[in-house]
Amino acid sequence: MGKRDNRVAYINPIAAARARGPPPSAGTTIQDYLNRPRPTWEEVKEQLEKKKKGSRTLAEFEEKMNAKWKKELEKNRDKLLGGSDGRKDKEKKEKKRREKKRASRHSSSSSSSSSSDSSSSSSESDEEEKKIKKKKKQKRVRKASDDDSSESESDSKEPSRKKKKQPRGDNAEREKDDKGSRRRMKLEHPDKASSPESHADSEIGE
Repeated sequence: MGKRDNRVAYINPIAAARARGPPPSAGTTIQDYLNRPRPTWEEVKEQLEKKKKGSRTLAEFEEKMNAKWKKELEKNRDKLLGGSDGRKDKEKKEKKRREKKRASRHSSSSSSSSSSDSSSSSSESDEEEKKIKKKKKQKRVRKASDDDSSESESDSKEPSRKKKKQPRGDNAEREKDDKGSRRRMKLEHPDKASSPESHADSEIGE
């Protein structure tokens, strides 16, 4: 048995595209542009003449504007030529205005200075009053602190005094109890009470 023929035919892509022919055009081509309809030389001349003439509306508008500009130019010329007198009047008016402004400034400055003096004096008096009030408050606070410290000292001293007085009172109470007991002993046993005294006298005699 022989081998199979697996060969494939090779196709040149450029030759295949040429064989297919040109693709269908989707829009205008160069040939269409070159084959466009063109005006004749006579039609072109007519259009140029129309442009040179222009429209009547434009011509009328330009004439109106020119007339307005002429009037404005004449007014400006009159002002410039006879403007020496007008300038003098303007300068005089400006001088008067400046003088009025200066006078008003002087008056306002004098009033402001007087008001500033009064305000400064009032502020000084207010500051002095504030200082006096602060001093009074400080004195009060100091007095209160001194009183509190003296009270605390007195309070601390009183319990110590009481403690010191308490033993004295105890001793006095003991002495009173001893005296009372001795009196009772004398009243109940006069012989016993006299015996220590006689014993003491005998010892003194010896």
